[in-house]
Amino acid sequence: MIRATILTAALLFSAGVALADEQIVGNWKTVEGDTAAITPCADSYCVTLKTGKYAGRQIGKMQGKDGAYMGELTDPEDNKTYSGSGTVSGKTVKMQGCVLKIFCKSQTWTKL
Repeated sequence: MIRATILTAALLFSAGVALADEQIVGNWKTVEGDTAAITPCADSYCVTLKTGKYAGRQIGKMQGKDGAYMGELTDPEDNKTYSGSGTVSGKTVKMQGCVLKIFCKSQTWTKL
């Protein structure tokens, strides 16, 4: 009985961890009104624009869990890559790209 309870608790805990890691996965509406898809790719999460002028372009790659992700983001307009982060809060994600961790730009995207 105790062994079954421990096994059940372990399975629920590991399922919860997997779900927490996937908070960022999904389709997001950018401030420009485009759709960005964030999907698992290898050991990271890839950010790819699905609609708009730059549809099909990968604009980021991040790693993390529990709503906090770090990596790189690329501005599709000038194709420059910056240190990036994504912080998930409910149905929004704050995406931030920085140069030298001093000059930063942020956008808040909404989950579709």
